[in-house]
Amino acid sequence: MTSRHGTLDQFATWTRKVIAHHGATLAKDPHSAEVFQSSTMSALLDGVYDGDITIEELLRHGDFGLGTFNRLDGEMVVLDGVCHHLHADGSATVADAADRSPFAAVTHFTPGTTIAVDVPTSRADVLALVDRTVESPNLIYAIRVTGALSNVHTRTVKAQTPPYPPLTEASDGQAEKTFEHADGVLVGFRTPEFEQGISVAGYHLHFLDATRTSGGHVLDFTLDAGHIEISTASELHLRLPTSGAFLHADLVGKDVSEQIHHAEGGY
Repeated sequence: MTSRHGTLDQFATWTRKVIAHHGATLAKDPHSAEVFQSSTMSALLDGVYDGDITIEELLRHGDFGLGTFNRLDGEMVVLDGVCHHLHADGSATVADAADRSPFAAVTHFTPGTTIAVDVPTSRADVLALVDRTVESPNLIYAIRVTGALSNVHTRTVKAQTPPYPPLTEASDGQAEKTFEHADGVLVGFRTPEFEQGISVAGYHLHFLDATRTSGGHVLDFTLDAGHIEISTASELHLRLPTSGAFLHADLVGKDVSEQIHHAEGGY
């Protein structure tokens, strides 16, 4: 007869083997990384600007990503496990752990591919280079571009007050800024077309300068020299709000792609 302690020991051994096997599988499969996303882009389009997820909780799910803050108060960059709040005047500060977000996406950034850039390269050419490099258009890629930029054209949405306008109207009042000869990093994602409305299909990038004191949502840029890192993910963890305006939002409105294109400034 097996003793109770013997049974517990056997169970503990089995558990360790399962965890070890799972960890080994993740290590071998570069596509196993997860993107954690709170709410949807279509909810933002419909003016759902108050979320219930805190920055503290968001950072449990990833060390790299982007999003916005409640009331649509600026842009978000998560870099190296720190959440930065990009304000309408172009400045950036470290977000408070208790701040909340109506939309954000994060992942644990693990670059599988690095591309060196040693000549001035436009936004269109950088994105085309990534397109030619990625394995498939049907996976999710976290993109980190680090280097010297001759210019970065950004915009940052301003905090809204209830009753909230739809995102296409709120973005028309955005504050734009151009950074000249700036060192820094572009943080974002390349997302499959079939995710449009859930996320932003195609490229969605935010800029944070090297001093981490300024930045914004990227409209255009020229990379003089630097490198592009790509981290692949094949899993999407979508967390939906269970209270508030999200429950009554119109998430299947017409012309979602056109609205996102308008709100995001051309991406």
